[in-house]
Amino acid sequence: GWMNDPEVAAFWELAGPPEVTEAHVRAQTDGDGRSVPCLGLLDGRPMSYWEIYRADHDVLTPYYPARPYDVGIHLLLGGGTDRGRGLGTELLRAVTSLILAHRPCATRVLAEPDVRNVRSVAAFLRAGYRKDRELELPGKRAALMIRDRAPTPPA
Repeated sequence: GWMNDPEVAAFWELAGPPEVTEAHVRAQTDGDGRSVPCLGLLDGRPMSYWEIYRADHDVLTPYYPARPYDVGIHLLLGGGTDRGRGLGTELLRAVTSLILAHRPCATRVLAEPDVRNVRSVAAFLRAGYRKDRELELPGKRAALMIRDRAPTPPA
């Protein structure tokens, strides 16, 4: 149902019957592991959908200066009551920290929200990402958002 919410449908382009979203998720679960779909729960209630993927092996690579082990992230806050409360920012901080903690080879995490999705871009900025540039991708103009791994302090 989230994909049919007009705020979501405008950016995810998965509106329609459940089979549309099912096919999108199945392609990841049956794939080679380069993209992992995740469901976020808050107090046991589904409230977000995530895709964590190897950006350096994605269709995105021709459009930006990819580095080995770049990790990409897509986020969708499902219900409208979960939007506009700062949850996206907190979730992005937490999930990005988990990615970097569990992927020691990754030097950064990136995202490419549609530039028209000003709430998403703002959440990434508040979560410590920087806007590197805008990209002309198939179907959208995207803000390339990057969160670099914090440098390791000298011993």
